[in-house]
Amino acid sequence: MSVLRTKSVEQSIADTDEPEFRLKKSLSALDLTVFGIGVVIGAGIFTLTGRAAHDVAGPAIVISFAVAAIACALAALCYAEFASTVPVSGSAYTFSYSSLGELFAWIIGWDLILEMFLGASVVAQGWSAYLGTLMAQLGAPIPEEIGYGGTIDLMAVLLVVVLGALMTFGIKESLRVNLVLVAVKLFIVLFVIVAGLLFVNPANWSPFVPEAQPREAASGLSQPLLQFLSGIEPTAFGVGGIFAGAALVFFAYIGFDVVATTAEETKNPQRDMPIGIIASLLICTALYCAVALVVTGMVPYQDIDPAAALANAFVFHGADWMATLISAGAVAGLTTVVLTLLIGATRIIFAMSRDALLPAGLAKVHPRFRTPWVISIVVTAVVAVVAGFTPIGLLEEMVNIGTLSAFVLVAVGVIVLRRKRPDLKRTFRVPFNPWLPGLSAAICVYLMLNLTVETWLRFLIWLAVGFVIYFAYSRRHSRIGQPGYEDFALPHVVSHQRDDPDGDPRL
Repeated sequence: MSVLRTKSVEQSIADTDEPEFRLKKSLSALDLTVFGIGVVIGAGIFTLTGRAAHDVAGPAIVISFAVAAIACALAALCYAEFASTVPVSGSAYTFSYSSLGELFAWIIGWDLILEMFLGASVVAQGWSAYLGTLMAQLGAPIPEEIGYGGTIDLMAVLLVVVLGALMTFGIKESLRVNLVLVAVKLFIVLFVIVAGLLFVNPANWSPFVPEAQPREAASGLSQPLLQFLSGIEPTAFGVGGIFAGAALVFFAYIGFDVVATTAEETKNPQRDMPIGIIASLLICTALYCAVALVVTGMVPYQDIDPAAALANAFVFHGADWMATLISAGAVAGLTTVVLTLLIGATRIIFAMSRDALLPAGLAKVHPRFRTPWVISIVVTAVVAVVAGFTPIGLLEEMVNIGTLSAFVLVAVGVIVLRRKRPDLKRTFRVPFNPWLPGLSAAICVYLMLNLTVETWLRFLIWLAVGFVIYFAYSRRHSRIGQPGYEDFALPHVVSHQRDDPDGDPRL
């Protein structure tokens, strides 16, 4: 009954072949790359760039994006090694189960449920806001009562229900729709970058790294935990501003880890998983840096609108029609983010239910569509209700802390599994182990310390609820803790006793 009991890699892979839990393998490296781009590039490319440039970094926000990309790349390498070694649904949850033990796996699975449920709900509301803007620009405004901020955000609810039905119908069908929407999103982003070059004034890039100056500090529960513990006052611009900007824009990259949740549905996960994770991150980095360069070249960083930087950069130059195009791009872009987060949430819960840490009945796979249809319905219903009725703007940072905690455990898990199971076949290996995974964990811990005290308190409350559920239900029902359970990877003697009344070959 040890809380640190592990589930071997071999057993995790063997579980995927059980008929009642078998998912359809249909995804390629291209599908995974598109999946990653679909979830990473969202509203951040339209808003976060301007806020970081205006508040903390100036034109050097381009360097901030590069620094954040390096930090993400370290985490991506760890995910790529695990996803190719343990090609099973569940992402960081499954990886932690194989390396750190059941309690850590439960903690990270519980965190990922929080991340993806809240993430999908928050983004669905953001989608509703952009849809309202677009429809108003087209002369057909959505009634306030059923739009963003209304009595019920009906637009967000409808989006979640439609995408939930699509997700239940099939993973390949979902990603075909995702492919079309990502193509639209990339076309608009690239068009905006090219069109923006016509308005660039190189003088706006000077000075590229503005002189450092004190930044208005938050206080009380709204201040970063690092500031609360150390008393260090934050600075803006200068070299410090570059790293402050990196901490801010890091969250624009969050989402590539969702790719790992589809490992079990990938045709050749050992080859395609590393390609999908790393390629999506590289493409998103190039696009982010290009957008940052164009926006800061179009408008002096002091004059950038932090709320809607890209759209207002074109309004600044009299190209109002571009705002409509950007709103359309945001609607397409956020649709793909909601879809991928819904899929990610179902695969996390599927893996936990298959291990009986959550009720095993949830993990039923549809006999025709080969998707976890019960979980899909539950996830869709919960996210639709939260998105439609709950003002969750204050909970957005909870998405970030859940993700970063997963990054830390995956990085540590790579180090641990290398030592515990050096015999495992690894088609992709993080170089310079344990130094690069250790550096990845340290960077993620630093970024977590930059989140507010209030976020940490909410996170600790969520963890406390998770511990209660684990010790009250999951620990006792866990599949690997049941009498007679045999790990596929462990040697055991099999002898048949015909006089056994149950005919159990293990006796």
